[in-house]
Amino acid sequence: MTETWIEAALLASVPQDDVVAIEVQGKDIALYSVEGEVYATDNLCTHGHARLCDGFLDGHEIECPLHQGKFDVRSGAAACAPVTEGIRTYPVRIDGDKVFLDLS
Repeated sequence: MTETWIEAALLASVPQDDVVAIEVQGKDIALYSVEGEVYATDNLCTHGHARLCDGFLDGHEIECPLHQGKFDVRSGAAACAPVTEGIRTYPVRIDGDKVFLDLS
């Protein structure tokens, strides 16, 4: 499968150790900056349908603001109850001051 990189955000718009929401090609995406790396996931919790950008980022885990379930932003894996289904992650590439995503 061929990667298709789409410019998604300026790197400066993703604060260190925080999460922001962006919309790319009609998708609601959460961008995270942790320890100098940028990660991207769907922005909707698989359990309570809350926006993860409104949650609390603790290291590599994002806590849903609705029921406090957690996901690992690196893999999308569900990290604790009540979430049981992971979230989709997207490959990220940094080029200069821009963040690119592969949504395919």
